[in-house]
Amino acid sequence: MIKEEAYAKINLSLDVSGRRDNGYHDVRMVMQSISLHDTLTFEKREDFSLATDNVELTKESDEGKENIILKACRVLTEYKGAFGGAKITLTKRIPIAAGMAGGSTDAAATLRGLNRLYDLGLSLKELETIAVKIGADVPFCVRGGTALSEGIGEILTTLKTPSETKIVIVKPDINVSTKDVYEAFDSLSKPSHPDVDAMVKAVNDDDLDAVVSNLGNSLEAVTKGLHPIIGEIEDFMLSNGAKGALMSGSGPTVFAITDAENASALEEKLKQKYPAYYVKGHFYGKTIS
Repeated sequence: MIKEEAYAKINLSLDVSGRRDNGYHDVRMVMQSISLHDTLTFEKREDFSLATDNVELTKESDEGKENIILKACRVLTEYKGAFGGAKITLTKRIPIAAGMAGGSTDAAATLRGLNRLYDLGLSLKELETIAVKIGADVPFCVRGGTALSEGIGEILTTLKTPSETKIVIVKPDINVSTKDVYEAFDSLSKPSHPDVDAMVKAVNDDDLDAVVSNLGNSLEAVTKGLHPIIGEIEDFMLSNGAKGALMSGSGPTVFAITDAENASALEEKLKQKYPAYYVKGHFYGKTIS
């Protein structure tokens, strides 16, 4: 049996720089793995199957929808040729549809896990090439850590691993359509464009103050407009000791960067304020691989 940890991500900076004729968007993002993770195990079988403790994913499977994990199995088989199947067991901890690449990171872990299970001999670069066919965030999730992601997510530049930093995450109990957010972004007359290069420098300099001052997300204004609770959560975080706060991806998850000594207190305040939401302290930095 093979085990893989599938780490969630946050976007320290996300700029949408254009839209291609095929509908895909060009992005420049500073992506950061965090300690929140799912766990997948792989056992050799003749066919591929998925078992999970998550009710929502089980329901989707019962309705005949292709889970991204099984899509990864299919895409890898198409690339490599038939090599066997696997019983895949997923323990889900990352909230679904949260803007933290929960599905993408499970797909990436599947590529890594099957590569190990069957000794396929695929390099990290080959796995990233395969990953592009599954989803925009999957190539980064194959690699993990800290990286600049460009193009449609397929161009990755590894950045310096920062010092361990505490964050607190809040995922409101709302659903956000990534497609709808990007369509609304396309209609903006004056979209925001964070300084991604400044964030790259801040990360490589391991300068937390500069990281905080350069937090930015082109999509945030759109999702905030659709769901004002996101701005409310950010304001609450900042008024209760957070150094900085930002929405991750297309939302709705918001994360706060905070001092280690303030993290627990902030987490408790957020739990009291938003008892129905996912609220949890995590970290990013040197212990993530």
